[in-house]
Amino acid sequence: MEKDMQILHHIRQNPFITQQELADLIGISRSAVAGYIAQLTKRGEIKGRAYVLRDEGMIACIGGANLDRKARGKQQVRLHSSNPVTIMESCGGVARNIAENLGRLGCNTSLITSIGEDKEGEWLLQETKKHGVHISQVWRLPTQRTGTYTALLDIDGEMVVSLANMDIYDALTPEMFAEKWSHIAAAHVVFIDTNIPADCLAYIIERCREENILLFVDPVSSIKAKKLPQQLDGVEAILPNREEAELMAGMKITTIEECAEACRKIRERGVKHVIVTLGEEGIYYQSEDVEEHMLPYPTEVVDVTGAGDAFASGLLYGIVNGESFQSACRLGLAASALTLQTDQSVSPLLKAEQLELAVEQFEKER
Repeated sequence: MEKDMQILHHIRQNPFITQQELADLIGISRSAVAGYIAQLTKRGEIKGRAYVLRDEGMIACIGGANLDRKARGKQQVRLHSSNPVTIMESCGGVARNIAENLGRLGCNTSLITSIGEDKEGEWLLQETKKHGVHISQVWRLPTQRTGTYTALLDIDGEMVVSLANMDIYDALTPEMFAEKWSHIAAAHVVFIDTNIPADCLAYIIERCREENILLFVDPVSSIKAKKLPQQLDGVEAILPNREEAELMAGMKITTIEECAEACRKIRERGVKHVIVTLGEEGIYYQSEDVEEHMLPYPTEVVDVTGAGDAFASGLLYGIVNGESFQSACRLGLAASALTLQTDQSVSPLLKAEQLELAVEQFEKER
């Protein structure tokens, strides 16, 4: 590999790497590195501070990275009683799951989150890195514990209750995101979930609006959706489920007509595209010019956990590959169907070629 390409490779891994570190890695002098960087900057391959790369396909995923525990009932779950279960541990967190999904799909993806200086956090990062996700921008907070999420599933895989311990994200501030902004601004698409504090959400939304960066938002839960600012100008698309959409629109959703009205109310807050996930009823997509109710692709349901994250991943994969929102939604539905077939939050079946073949197959079967 040519020296300039080696330099670009290392900068992609860590946009804040020093010239001396580059020189040591490549085996040339620091002054030689400076010369290559000057050439790369002149050619437009590098721009701005901190070696911000011109990288049209990069997706920056910002938000939660947690240790997931799933307890699945061996029989119908009974509340206020002892229930026999089997327990699985895996990597989780909305932003982290989506980053791993995108890595599996071959997308150039980075994760921005926070972990504690503990074995759980390091395990999360190393497992995520295995799938090609850049983890150089993750904060390690020595006084905090890595987040955990525990879900109790019924015998049929439906979630009964979930428990979240995510105090670590309260330590994040807008100033911390400002320090990483050169990395965020280099992305073609930014995805955020609402695990981060309200002032951080407002800061990212405003800066993306000012700098015309495509921003996608997952409200995560009806409680966390309350952290979003009232005005959402700057948000390209938001992906609430039915309950979150009800909260954001201030109305109940019991019919597709009511879902359409809720989407209009949410768009009045400044969002360009609203995609409501409706479980067994599929999704409802609405923009200024287009609206469509898309039914889910038929599949065997083993476990519903991670299906929403898979949908968002397929959607983002489509968007960065130049698909329309409607076509990207179909890729999201296919990703969701593939994930429902496994008991894992991130499906090993998720590969780019498999995803596109799944869309073709499912569409033929309609």
